Amino acid sequence: MNIRKNQARLSRAEKRRFVNALLTLKRNGTYEEFVTLHSTFFLSDQDAGSRVGHRSPSFLPWHRRMLIEFEKALQTVDRRVTLPYWDWTQDRSPASSLWAPDFLGGTGRDLDGQVMDGPFAYGSGNWELKVKIDENPFLRRQLGLSPRAPELPTKAEVESVLAIDEYDTEPWNSTCATGFRNHLEGWRGPNVHNRVHLWVGGQMATGVSPNDPAFWLHHAFVDKLWAQWQRRHPRSRYLPAESTDQVRGFRATLPPWNDVTPADLIDHRRHYFFDTDFFPFRGREDGAANADGRGGDGRGGDEDAA
Repeated sequence: MNIRKNQARLSRAEKRRFVNALLTLKRNGTYEEFVTLHSTFFLSDQDAGSRVGHRSPSFLPWHRRMLIEFEKALQTVDRRVTLPYWDWTQDRSPASSLWAPDFLGGTGRDLDGQVMDGPFAYGSGNWELKVKIDENPFLRRQLGLSPRAPELPTKAEVESVLAIDEYDTEPWNSTCATGFRNHLEGWRGPNVHNRVHLWVGGQMATGVSPNDPAFWLHHAFVDKLWAQWQRRHPRSRYLPAESTDQVRGFRATLPPWNDVTPADLIDHRRHYFFDTDFFPFRGREDGAANADGRGGDGRGGDEDAA
């Protein structure tokens, strides 16, 4: 079973294997397929129309499936590789180890935001952007420089979102005043997920955000927060139960895969563990992430602390 670890606790060898797998997917063209996938749905997911990957209840299961598929792709290169997560409530600075030259590289230069160090710098010859929104072929970042996101979300802000009991509410888009999903996605409340994209800046602040490998670590942590919320609210169900003309219900298939539903993705432990999961998976009969869309079994664990 795959175990997703906090990036701050990765060994040098684990970092090296992860980076090498990313570079291999880049060379063989697989990486661009994921950038294109995300960009396509990012552009089409709007409040007034059909939406699945963003601004909708399926924001979390859709990205969970995307991460699972990407992790599988990494493992075609090296079966030991799993997706690490970036806990940005702890690693909050451009000086954090995440941005070291032996891992993701650092912020961009003042002139144009181009990342100049690390394995994903354009000058390394290994990371030329092919799916882009402008003419620049290089990865850009402006860590902490956006006036819209000068700081990353805090533990207290995350706690306020994890405390919300209901998963989602009508009209099931970015205008929902209440609901866990919309607050976690960042359209209401303290702006959690969206703010991290803006804090990193560059391509991360656009629909082609997977061009920056930080995307995967960020979303792995967002995925972990969903699991934490489920465990804290064992009686809260995925909503809506039934599809509308714009969003997918609990048992509706999710494009582009069309072979998976939110119900299939409700329990992460069917697919992987986090390094903070300390009890064995026993299937749905243990009450965790039940087939009816409820969250965890209430037993908690150290993962309940953001």
